[in-house]
Amino acid sequence: MDKGNKGESIRAFWTAAAAVAAADRALKIAAFRLPAEGVVLIPGVLRLRYAENRGIAFSLLSGQPRLLGLLSLAAIAGMLWVLRKKPIGAWPRFALALMLGGAAGNAVDRLALGFVPDMIETLFMRFAVFNLADAALTVGCALMLISLLFRPKDWPQNNERQREKGSAGHNDR
Repeated sequence: MDKGNKGESIRAFWTAAAAVAAADRALKIAAFRLPAEGVVLIPGVLRLRYAENRGIAFSLLSGQPRLLGLLSLAAIAGMLWVLRKKPIGAWPRFALALMLGGAAGNAVDRLALGFVPDMIETLFMRFAVFNLADAALTVGCALMLISLLFRPKDWPQNNERQREKGSAGHNDR
């Protein structure tokens, strides 16, 4: 990859991560003003209703906001390390941007508020109320999993190892 494309790739990564964090922040600010009964967006499907999550997924580890904030920061550091040290394709890079934006959005809330505002509620099935950062994290993880399982070209370092193993096997004959 030439330096121009790498610069564009890095800009795109940070733009996507910042867009997720900014949209999440805007929706959380709006959620503070929702009426107690919420606002149905799509009858029988989706409602915005304010809730406070004092833990992680499904309120696990409730009451530990500083610990959860620090864990979020550690996850962010890990994502940045992968981005910096590992050559990866567009899919995993975009997945990391979604995960970074989501993790940052929730980390800010945990450290500043001691909880994460949630507001998206599905009406067609019983499920936890969640926020845009949670959705970005989930989609990012799904894209990463798809990339790891079905897109080996996204992982050039692994491709190098496979080529080395293949050529080493031919030399033994």
